[in-house]
Amino acid sequence: MSEQKRLFLLDAYALIFRGYYALIKNPRINSKGMDTSAIMGFMNSLFDVIKREKPDHLAVCFDKDGSTERTEMYADYKANRDETPDAIRTAIPYIQDILRAMHIPCVELSGLEADDIIGTLAKQAEKEGYKVYMVTPDKDFGQLVSDNILMYRPARMGNGIEIWGIPEVQKRFGVERPEQVIDYLGMMGDASDNIPGLPGVGDKTAKKFIAQFGSMENLLANTDQLKGKMKEKVEENAELGVLSKKLATICVDCDVTFDAKDYELSMPDGEKVQEIFEELEFRRLKDQFIKIFSGDLEETQTQVTSTETAKKHAQPAGSGQFSLFGNDGDSPATIKDSSSRKTIKEYVHFYQNVAPGMAMKLFLELLMKQTSVCFDTETTGLNPLTAELVGIAFSWEASKGFYVPFPKEKSEAQKIIEELRPFFESEEIEKIGQNLKYDIKVLSTYDVQVKGQLFDTMLAHYLINPDMRHNMDVLSETYLNYTPVSITELIGKKGKNQLSMREVPLDQQTEYAVEDADITLQLSQHFRPELAEAKTEALFNTIEIPLLRVLADMELEGIKLDEGFLNSLSKELTDDIKTLEKKIYQEAGEEFNIGSPKQLGEILFDKMKLVDKPKKTKTGQYSTAEDVLSYLAKDHEIIQNVLDYRGLSKLKSTYVDALPEQVEPSTGRVHTDYMQTVAATGRLSSNNPNLQNIPIRTERGRQVRKAFIPRDENFVLLAADYSQIELRIIAALSDETTMIEAFKNGEDIHASTASKVFNVPLDEVTREQRSNAKTVNFGIIYGVSAFGLSNQTDLSRSESKELIDTYYKTYPKLRNFISEQIDYAREHGYVQTVLGRRRYLKDINGRNQVVRSAAERNAVNAPIQGSAADIIKIAMINIHRKLAEGHYKSKMLLQVHDELVFDIYKPELDELKPLIKGEMENAYTLSVPLDVELGIGANWLEAH
Repeated sequence: MSEQKRLFLLDAYALIFRGYYALIKNPRINSKGMDTSAIMGFMNSLFDVIKREKPDHLAVCFDKDGSTERTEMYADYKANRDETPDAIRTAIPYIQDILRAMHIPCVELSGLEADDIIGTLAKQAEKEGYKVYMVTPDKDFGQLVSDNILMYRPARMGNGIEIWGIPEVQKRFGVERPEQVIDYLGMMGDASDNIPGLPGVGDKTAKKFIAQFGSMENLLANTDQLKGKMKEKVEENAELGVLSKKLATICVDCDVTFDAKDYELSMPDGEKVQEIFEELEFRRLKDQFIKIFSGDLEETQTQVTSTETAKKHAQPAGSGQFSLFGNDGDSPATIKDSSSRKTIKEYVHFYQNVAPGMAMKLFLELLMKQTSVCFDTETTGLNPLTAELVGIAFSWEASKGFYVPFPKEKSEAQKIIEELRPFFESEEIEKIGQNLKYDIKVLSTYDVQVKGQLFDTMLAHYLINPDMRHNMDVLSETYLNYTPVSITELIGKKGKNQLSMREVPLDQQTEYAVEDADITLQLSQHFRPELAEAKTEALFNTIEIPLLRVLADMELEGIKLDEGFLNSLSKELTDDIKTLEKKIYQEAGEEFNIGSPKQLGEILFDKMKLVDKPKKTKTGQYSTAEDVLSYLAKDHEIIQNVLDYRGLSKLKSTYVDALPEQVEPSTGRVHTDYMQTVAATGRLSSNNPNLQNIPIRTERGRQVRKAFIPRDENFVLLAADYSQIELRIIAALSDETTMIEAFKNGEDIHASTASKVFNVPLDEVTREQRSNAKTVNFGIIYGVSAFGLSNQTDLSRSESKELIDTYYKTYPKLRNFISEQIDYAREHGYVQTVLGRRRYLKDINGRNQVVRSAAERNAVNAPIQGSAADIIKIAMINIHRKLAEGHYKSKMLLQVHDELVFDIYKPELDELKPLIKGEMENAYTLSVPLDVELGIGANWLEAH
């Protein structure tokens, strides 16, 4: 007996939307600025099905113009849905072109939904003896499930594939037969499709009715068995129930025909698929496509071999261990396809490692003649304070480079460093690199300073395209059309079996390291004109590159930690958490896992019924997210206790217990890592540990700052904080005269605003009025709405709207500025800071209102936040230079948002206080004076 053939039917839009939203926090933007997330997400799902299942037959079904029949039945059908994001609209033609090139049928009929097409094809194929898999995350398809028709729910967020047959549908919907899913949906409705259902009937009630009555019709015929309001609601809405069931029913007799021959998975047009992938800059998907089809479809191997793959697996000329200028490098590496005997790509590169002695001498002579050189260190680990050099790669001409290996013995390695010192400390030779801060820190542990002009490709790309990823592999694939050898290919994945770079054979070290230097060199050549075109050269050369050196010094310096204090604080927090635990259990009437969102939701909303209609997540669980609980905390003590419990638990685990573990044994200090290329606004972020998220609004959170102390009794900590810098910037940029005058007169800006919007004398402003004015002042920067303001204050929504309206009447130029910023963004596609840092806003003219509104808020916020970030960066560069020129013992240690923290040598305190304040206040001239507050103390909290 032959094996049963299998047909896979993909629900196109469900998978496209799912793929798009899965990547929404980290969208895939190519070098042309196109959001390719939806295409990539769908192709990942398609390839996953083909790889896992190797189907005999496959088709993709699309909606076209929606369901005419359902809309005629019910005008509001799917009326609640947001407009389709532009990125998805753009994606559809590309996806259909790719499918056509792969010879996969795209099935669509005007006026029909994909559900109906899939339902019809599934039933037809079932009759012809096929096992059918409906590939969709949409639970509504449960009504079609049978012995030979199954739901294939794709993997998501770490969960595996789910295949729903009859038992799974029975369990999920509480039905005896899959077709009863239609009754279930008709009874409870479907918010995503705007199917109304029976009022008051939710999941539990629908399952109860199914068990008792079996169908919608039988329920409506036996309403005498119902009681109270439920009886009344069901009887009054009987017609709505019948309509809802019709809307939820998937049609299985559409005008489509299953044709086994057309749906057979066959040989794709590899050249056409690759052409589209290259246009979209899908390097990894292209390689994945090759791997999937080259194994099973040998005839197409020549067609689908990519340039990148050919390069990647080439045996490069000149690679390996040989003497400098040897004959090994004389002939080019030519790659041929063994089946066609035609050259796919001629790729030549000369990568050499440099032997000690004469070869090293000749190499150094060549090196010192260059004006610009790319270098890349290879080390034993990622911690620059402890990592040892394994080798350094150099490249100054595309496709050529050299690798200097280092011996394990530190004394011998230092000898090689001494030979290379003239290069690194030359002011005349420009140094190019990717994430140069790491290399600079590693070399500093060998007592080497990297001098001369720097060009960091990661920073350059950050200014060119801040929303894209900036790691070298992505940049290489995007701009050079080349996939480098990954580090995991060389040393394996993280774990006990991972190799050290020292254990990698020298020829492989050479190939890997010099390839990185070569690629980085070529990227620098690509990015220089792009920086000029974007008018960000000055920002790159005068802010980001000098700041790189400043941050390297700050990170190397580190800050001392009072571990004893943290240990005692940990014990106090443990007691506080236990006390809160007992309170919560007492209020709940039972013990449960407070850290479990599921258990917490059941306690708060099922058992205690604190809310009539609790918000739910996409998985159907009650939402216990921070914003949801914060809104309810005012009225329910248990919820406030839960929030406090969460806050203290996070504080303890993230900081109090974790910080001592992050003290570097070799220095006895904590060394955070500042990242310049994460926040699109230009703000710095910190990692390992993240010092920018330490809570400061709670007493316990503030206490964590007490743990940061000076290096010894001869030093004190000084904190210098910009006062309301973002408000000063928005006042200056908007030229809002009233606000500017308040700042010039040294008034409390929040009290001044309260005085004007509440129409009371300045000396009669109440604490509550000032607080509300403060919320509006800062909220305006982030586009606060009346709803948002009412959530943050004790004001009603109407009072909040009135306050915002009065605010704009008080500061009319501010409203004009906001409108002008949005208009500028719509015309140019970006906004910029006072120093020309750009924030590109691809959705500013989008059709989706939610996405467009977010882009409009960014159009206002980015120039303000970004300008504040630029200004403090200038101050850091200038202060760092002054401290170095004056040979001060005092050091700059931390930058946290608008604040700088210094370790001040006590005898230098009186001299440095005015220097720091002056440099910060005069970093950039606005029409509003910048004001800096200084604090001094024996720990960071005292100094704040």
